[in-house]
Amino acid sequence: MTSDVAAAISRVHREEWARVVAGLARRFGDLDLAEEMSAEAFATAVERWPADGVPPNPGAWITTTAYRKAIDRLRREARRGELHQEAFMLADAGAPDETGAIEDDRLRLVFTCCHPALPMDARVALTLRVVGGLTVAEIAHAFLVQETTMGQRLSRAKARIRSAGIPFALPQQEDLPDRADGVLAVLYLIFNEGYLASGSASDPLRPDLTGEAIRLTRLVRDLLPAGSRERAEATGLLALMLLTEARAGARVSSDGALVRLDEQDRAAWDRALIDEGLSLVRSSVEAVDRGEGALDRYQILSAINAVHASAARPRDTDWARIIALYSDLERLDGNPLVTLAKAIAVSELESAEAGLAIVATLADRLDGHHAFHTSRAELLSRIGRSDEARTAYDRAIELAGNTAEIAHLVLRRGRLAASVPSDPATGVKPSDRPTRPITQGEPS
Repeated sequence: MTSDVAAAISRVHREEWARVVAGLARRFGDLDLAEEMSAEAFATAVERWPADGVPPNPGAWITTTAYRKAIDRLRREARRGELHQEAFMLADAGAPDETGAIEDDRLRLVFTCCHPALPMDARVALTLRVVGGLTVAEIAHAFLVQETTMGQRLSRAKARIRSAGIPFALPQQEDLPDRADGVLAVLYLIFNEGYLASGSASDPLRPDLTGEAIRLTRLVRDLLPAGSRERAEATGLLALMLLTEARAGARVSSDGALVRLDEQDRAAWDRALIDEGLSLVRSSVEAVDRGEGALDRYQILSAINAVHASAARPRDTDWARIIALYSDLERLDGNPLVTLAKAIAVSELESAEAGLAIVATLADRLDGHHAFHTSRAELLSRIGRSDEARTAYDRAIELAGNTAEIAHLVLRRGRLAASVPSDPATGVKPSDRPTRPITQGEPS
């Protein structure tokens, strides 16, 4: 297979997987069938496209192939009588829509995967698999479980959908608010997987996932009643996604290493996304000023990102405002990663020692998280404790799963050469000059 054909298949899989699976699931009411036949269609493409060439409309080719394979499967399985008859009725109705007409099928699939009948970890895993197109191995890595364990978890979730008769449909309007929290949480996790992919050897960033998460969040927001708490949460999440995605073009260097926020080329940021995100943040803040509730978690996170996006230069960042927002978030969310991110902001406004003192209080809860060791390493390096910083970098590299992040950490650790002599006038090594740490809780 030529590299061009392989690249085309990879691109079509990223762009079309969710749409194909969603369309088949709606037509046949069977998620297993939809997923298996979609996979077989891509396997057929791997066999045929090298000889036949990439078709003019690859997405339509995959859709039609998957649809025909599903019909063939049902013909062979006479035991599935009612579905067998339905399949022929669908087949007689003509070829499946190739574009546009099934656009909302992906949103239906998200609500199906996020049904309250499923536990939250199953909702997330299932949505990552059938909407995000991640492999079972990638999802298992993200959840820190064995691949066989994750495969069983996904199988149980799909079996639950079948046994409970969960429909492949949007909930009724009156049911939307009760379902919104779970759906938004899963969409945020899908976005995060695209923002910094876990265990991906070739794609440290997954713009297909971040783009799909943004698209679906827009649709969910439009479905929710204006003025409702759920609509405000969706607005905050959309703003957060837009402001974060705006930096995508500057987040990875040409040699594949993550680029810290303060070192990014801000001219490469997407101003249209930033302007839209800032407008949404302003509307949220104005609503709070009118007495319409308080900022929720997504709105606070989007406000933090708005501070970064509004700074023309790193030194213009309003760290006092960021600390205040993280303090608000701490009161809503007891996640220690929030406190870790606040510690970084404190180190910027006050001193590395002040930030390190906060980080030290999180050791018991975050020792197994690479962001804790990364932050500790960077702060230690700023105050000249290079040997301790090197040990912390080693632990961070061991725990990190993203290729771009590992490359960044290796680079940072390499600048801590113990053999470099100190400046006789100051006693400080060149490698110990102040640098700003990066954590998962802080945008990059």
